[in-house]
Amino acid sequence: MPPDVMYYDKIAKMRASRLISLLLRLHARGRLTAVQVAAELEVSVRTIYRDIDELSAAGIPVVAERGRSGGFKLLDGFKAQLGALTEAELETLFLSALPEHAAELGLAGLLESARTKLVARLPRGVDPDRLAARIHLDTTGWFRTAEPVPLLPVISQAVRAARFLKIRYATDEHRAARTVGPLGLVLKGGVWYLVAQSGESLRTYRIARVSAAEISEQAYARPPRFDLARHWSHASREFEVASYRMSATVRLSARGRALLLDLLGPYVAAAGARTMGEADRRGWARCTFPLESLEFGSRELMRLGADVVVESPPELRAHVEQALRRTLRNYRVRGAGRPG
Repeated sequence: MPPDVMYYDKIAKMRASRLISLLLRLHARGRLTAVQVAAELEVSVRTIYRDIDELSAAGIPVVAERGRSGGFKLLDGFKAQLGALTEAELETLFLSALPEHAAELGLAGLLESARTKLVARLPRGVDPDRLAARIHLDTTGWFRTAEPVPLLPVISQAVRAARFLKIRYATDEHRAARTVGPLGLVLKGGVWYLVAQSGESLRTYRIARVSAAEISEQAYARPPRFDLARHWSHASREFEVASYRMSATVRLSARGRALLLDLLGPYVAAAGARTMGEADRRGWARCTFPLESLEFGSRELMRLGADVVVESPPELRAHVEQALRRTLRNYRVRGAGRPG
């Protein structure tokens, strides 16, 4: 297929996908404004107006209502017929459910009930477990066990019911319980977090550190334009960047460069790669990368052992040297072979 034909074919597929997304939103949520849909689909308002025109031209009865509470909606009684789920879509639905985490949320019973109903409606010959038997999702990192989260079902219920939540956090030892508006739950690397509104601010709480949780009778009005996935992506990136408060210039052996990603993580490894100089005759190369703090940075760099030499800042070099001296003292043998 010529490049220009491929380009227009791709554009057509994108437009069709967007039209279906628009139709599904109108079908599921009733009235929506062009501004709302444009923000959700990440296109311009003018594009949404063109899409509405295309739906109307295709015979979809989209009605425009004017006024402060106006917007677009489907004609009352109209139901979109988008066809049955394909076998691949059905398989993906079964794959997406993580039973162990559903149990943590207190949703194991609902998940099994929904699964039973869906299986009963499957076309003959479709095996719902075929893909799940070939792909297993393990969200917990290596050499770690899942954190106990006994209060997760209560917190999950507050999120789903849109009720204010009274919690006592690890830092609240001498304070009254705080009241927060639960915006959503995030599972990150096997660790559960609560994203919540506290006053005018958005906060993130590690659920394993919540020692008490009580659902309030007061309803919580979730901000209409809040997007949990987008917020988490932005906030977690900001957290990672803000955590690195200093930088270090080091020399790394070839083995040290190979270990950088595994031991210090992708952010540090990427910074090191960008600043890496030419290796000398012994195979050592100089680079600069960020570290969280003097104490933490010293501990992290010592994981590279003899494959790293700290050049600057001087206080970090001194801190690593002192830590190494303390370590060596523990190996000096006195008397009956005990550390001195």
